[in-house]
Amino acid sequence: MGSPSGGGLRTTDPAPADAPHTAPRTGGTRTIPGPRGRRAHRLLPRPGAAPPPAGPPPRRGRSPALTSVTATTALTLAGCGVLILHLVQRQTGTLGLVVGLALAMVPVPFVLGGLAWLNLTARVPLRHTVFCLGWGAFAATTVAILANNWTASHLANHQGPLGELLGAGMATPMIEEVAKATALFVLLLPLGQRLRCHGRRTGRPCAPLLHRPPAPRRTRPYGHRAAGPHAREKLRLRPYLRPLPYLRPAPPSGDGAHRRSRPRTLAAGVVLGGMTACGFAFTENALYLGRAFTNDQRQRLDSIGLGTRPSIRDFDGTVQTFVLRALLSPFAHPLFTALTGIGLAVALTTGRRWLARLAVPAGLLLATALHGAWNAAADLGTDGFLVVYAALMVPCFGALVGFAAWTRSRAARPAGRRGRRPVEPRTGTPREAV
Repeated sequence: MGSPSGGGLRTTDPAPADAPHTAPRTGGTRTIPGPRGRRAHRLLPRPGAAPPPAGPPPRRGRSPALTSVTATTALTLAGCGVLILHLVQRQTGTLGLVVGLALAMVPVPFVLGGLAWLNLTARVPLRHTVFCLGWGAFAATTVAILANNWTASHLANHQGPLGELLGAGMATPMIEEVAKATALFVLLLPLGQRLRCHGRRTGRPCAPLLHRPPAPRRTRPYGHRAAGPHAREKLRLRPYLRPLPYLRPAPPSGDGAHRRSRPRTLAAGVVLGGMTACGFAFTENALYLGRAFTNDQRQRLDSIGLGTRPSIRDFDGTVQTFVLRALLSPFAHPLFTALTGIGLAVALTTGRRWLARLAVPAGLLLATALHGAWNAAADLGTDGFLVVYAALMVPCFGALVGFAAWTRSRAARPAGRRGRRPVEPRTGTPREAV
């Protein structure tokens, strides 16, 4: 069989007897080496095989299950967005909705800028941050506004003034914090992995959603325990949770067997919680600002009429709400939900069982308590609010800023101090410096 091109390719099959003998080329020419010959043989069709289809080779697409999960999530968030837009428009009106959205957009770049700076340490993917932002702006606010209305009416009808106080100080913060924290738990659901079907390639059926067959237990001799600092089992992520790369524990240190939470994992909890709370605060600010603008406009029309031009004094309620929510406390909701995110990161990465069990409830309770204290400060008047703001919110915000700076410095410290040890020239193993 002749060569496909060039005439210099040698085949491994013996040449027939009647084939003419071809002398090797000389005079500045060379024969084609072996690898090219094997590549050329692979390009030749097999005898009796069908010719390859014309056109470019088919590309390997994404998993159908992963695509369906993404599409379902996007449609769910879009539906919640339409619903919350309708609910806010019913309370504010069309003009109030536009004004509220415009004013609520003012603090968003500053909050997102701070979270993006912290994300340099956490390295959370963009799709996860966008999901948390959309969940907080659409899904969490929809659940919160419906649950808060039902809870407030139920407590007011059965408890009276005490029910209103309990609803504002306890029920509302708990509902909102749970609604925001749900985004972090949704990210850990193994929907994209458990629903992938590899039947086309391996012939095995699809894995069930949340079922894993129990592993066989190995019998150990009585009284046998391993000794040493690394004797305990390595803490792995929960078997029914999705293993995220930014929520993994650090390797055990040399002085102890416990794994610890890395600065990256703690920063990732703050970023995820802060993104969710940023979207939630944006929609909530649009509701309160639009409602204040509508009330001011209605009072102005009732007192002055349409004959005079409006002034800034006619919208005192809108200005006060804007200063309170957009200027004085743009990081209030991110601060609350960041505590839940830190608790979740610690629970997933720590090596101590008691800490893993108490981290998430403790973080959620701290977020709820801080949120309740913030809501109660609004009913104490201007002086009481300023006292609570200076004694509680400012130190907590300073602690959050210090924590973010600490995680950034700890994450950058090994990269700056990491030195390469000399390597053996032949074995390639590092050797200790003398």
